[in-house]
Amino acid sequence: MNKNYYAILMAGGVGSRFWPVSTQDFPKQFHDMLGTGETLIQKTFSRLSKLIPSENIFILTNERYNDLVFRQLPEVTKRQVVLEPAMRNTAPCILYASLKIQKENPDAVMIVAPSDHWIEDETAFTKNVQQAFDFCSQNDALMTLGIQPTFANTGYGYIEYDKSANNAIKPVSQFREKPDYDTAKEFIAQGNFLWNAGIFMWSVNSVVKAFQNNQPELFELFKKGIEVYNTDFEDDFVRDNYAKAENISVDYAIMEMSKNVFVLPAEFDWNDLGTWGSLYDKLDKDDNGNAVVNARTLTEDASGNMIRTKNDKIVVVDGLQDYIIVDKDDVLLIIPKSKEQDIKKVLQKVKDKFGEYYG
Repeated sequence: MNKNYYAILMAGGVGSRFWPVSTQDFPKQFHDMLGTGETLIQKTFSRLSKLIPSENIFILTNERYNDLVFRQLPEVTKRQVVLEPAMRNTAPCILYASLKIQKENPDAVMIVAPSDHWIEDETAFTKNVQQAFDFCSQNDALMTLGIQPTFANTGYGYIEYDKSANNAIKPVSQFREKPDYDTAKEFIAQGNFLWNAGIFMWSVNSVVKAFQNNQPELFELFKKGIEVYNTDFEDDFVRDNYAKAENISVDYAIMEMSKNVFVLPAEFDWNDLGTWGSLYDKLDKDDNGNAVVNARTLTEDASGNMIRTKNDKIVVVDGLQDYIIVDKDDVLLIIPKSKEQDIKKVLQKVKDKFGEYYG
């Protein structure tokens, strides 16, 4: 394996739309959401380690999830776990991790990948990442993997690429915000728009230079710690300075500001597993279209439901169509799939009425 290959695995989010399974203390990336026997972060780590030396896969997460990371990925060392002492979106943590990697290996090329996405064809994924690494090794480029849209989705940002480009890797014209339905349909019809999956590749030198050029204040903040990165004094510097960083995403901070941005249309099926409905879409169904994780079910006049419980719990459902039914310890959620976007609001109401403990 190439010792210059690195990965940053983003594992700091809460995934509140997967409540009550995903909570602030135990978010979705640390759960076996698909009922496969592996948690999402374990599956992602395994997928990346097919190409990248496992010791070069860094886990970027919040301080409160430190123990969860080591419990679920016992092979990783303290060096590989990069802890955020404060929530500051994706740009600060990616810059911080990139400076650490650059100090360790200035020849590094790296992928930044979410820890909680579903990718079916892992061979195609590895092939696409290899293509991107080869390109980034030879060029000063910021790259992303774009997903071929299958319908006019309004829940994702889009990447518009240069239609005239004949190569597999295409220059990005612009990033587009989450559109309304009519705009999404126009994007699909034009044929040169891809979903933005939040998967990035670049050489460590290219990404650090992009931050230096486009976010000088952020760069100067983290540059001050270079001499202590990868030493025993790093924790003190980060604790004192991290919260001073601007709360900004890597998309806004460098991708939308840079001219050297490229996209490779992905050859694999992808799902961001953002909601119970998106999980339902990816699971096997019974004869009535019910998707079941862990439960043993007896159903009557029940179809299109997403049912999840602890292992082997018996669930009897009669007369429900297209519902989310999730049983977790002392919370039971029963809500129409059509209202899955309201789960964040429901969670807030539960916390207001019954206490923060339930979130």
